[in-house]
Amino acid sequence: MTPRLLVFALATCLAGGVAAQDLGTTCQVASTYDLTVRPDSLVFERADAAPRSVRMQDGALLTDGRAVSLRPDEQDRVALFERNVRALVPKVKAIANDGVDLAARAVRDEAATAAPGAVGSGELDRVLNARVADIKRRIAASQSTRDWQEDAMRAYAQEIVSDVTPILTQDVGGEAMALAMNGDLQGAAALRDRVASVSTGGQARVVARLEAALKPRIQALCPSIRQLGDLQSGLHDATGRPLLLLEAGG
Repeated sequence: MTPRLLVFALATCLAGGVAAQDLGTTCQVASTYDLTVRPDSLVFERADAAPRSVRMQDGALLTDGRAVSLRPDEQDRVALFERNVRALVPKVKAIANDGVDLAARAVRDEAATAAPGAVGSGELDRVLNARVADIKRRIAASQSTRDWQEDAMRAYAQEIVSDVTPILTQDVGGEAMALAMNGDLQGAAALRDRVASVSTGGQARVVARLEAALKPRIQALCPSIRQLGDLQSGLHDATGRPLLLLEAGG
């Protein structure tokens, strides 16, 4: 009867729900790079294969610290790639922000079924709202996709789990204990069944709500994502290898 299972729905929603409908899966485009959006440049980084670092800056291209010789038309494509990425960033952040809001609301609804006292007191809302606001501030301030991807969302979810679990534990545990001490063993058992039902079915319901709300917005970004793939076509790194910041797949 652990309320931690209730809150696991939130972890799934943040760490799996958004990721399950991410740009790679929905748009059939993937990337092995993390992107940092700097005021003067875009920096793509990865650890497993060269080029490990790709920098775009006002039409210039550097890979692993070496400048790439570009024709004028290639410089134009690099500049357009950079501009289009910068235009996409606030849209992706907005989706991540709304995903956090939707997850919190969905989990609140699930908690209201199993632990109505925690919701009715306002304490759950206070804690959820404070944590969600903190996460959204960090997303807004971040300039790296590392802070918007699955591992980051999993960490955010764990923070909310740590905040919310004690509240649900106190509410559900106290109610069950009171029922048992008053001789209402049937009521205590019914409470356990109610929590178990939310725990086992809540995860799927929360994820379904998130996917239904966010998938159309992610799909709307697909043409812009695919255009980035077209813009990189024919570009090479400093050693002559094709530049593959985005790859078909997902």
